Amino acid sequence: MILADADLGRMERRVSETRMAVGTRREVVYLALAAFFITDAVLAEVIGGKLFTLGPFTMSIGVLPWPVVFIATDLINEYFGREGVKKITLMTLGLISYAYIILFASIQVPAASFSPVTDAQYQAVFGQSLWIIAGSMVAFATSQLVDVAIFWLVRHRTGGKYLWLRATGSTVISQLIDSFVIIGIAFWLPGKVKTSEFLTVAASNYSYKLLIAIAVTPLLYAGHSLIDRFLGEQQAHELIEDTARVNKALALN
Repeated sequence: MILADADLGRMERRVSETRMAVGTRREVVYLALAAFFITDAVLAEVIGGKLFTLGPFTMSIGVLPWPVVFIATDLINEYFGREGVKKITLMTLGLISYAYIILFASIQVPAASFSPVTDAQYQAVFGQSLWIIAGSMVAFATSQLVDVAIFWLVRHRTGGKYLWLRATGSTVISQLIDSFVIIGIAFWLPGKVKTSEFLTVAASNYSYKLLIAIAVTPLLYAGHSLIDRFLGEQQAHELIEDTARVNKALALN
């Protein structure tokens, strides 16, 4: 059967529109994951100056948003690979730096005489956040590099099976680095806590993150399923496999 030029043109347009729709959906997924990732990472820096006790754990309140960061990191790893994580990590570091500059500048501006928040109160909260941001930038960059390396090492070794294993395994190692580096720079170096307290808080933060990483595994699978339905099973599978091939080639180079 020979197609008329008009029919052929319509078919080509439909194929083109389908490809554009798939591409747009992929962009929506990446932007949504990036939005949650960045928002929670920056929130953790700003609120992290407060320590609290939960059962046997004494932690920075900045751990609260991290379950979302764990899930977003693993899903970005799964669907967009090393380059996807690298882009969002660099973007987040840039925005954390921006937050640092704004916080520093805001501290320098004297409060009005009738301000409900005094300079001393403001300094006590956000001045501590500056140390947290400094420590976090070092810890965040290092832990993300470790996380993505372990994630893809486990994925290649398991042939793409056991999402829970590569997600939890990468978090277990990367957050060990993150917890001790950030608490050390944010609280121990400036003399806010003693060495014994630093070790207690860092170990508590790590234990909490480890438990959370395991606890959110069902949410990770739920997020994976949601993205698959949004993209379409076939398109999602192709995206994951394409990403895996690219990452394997990068690892070999």
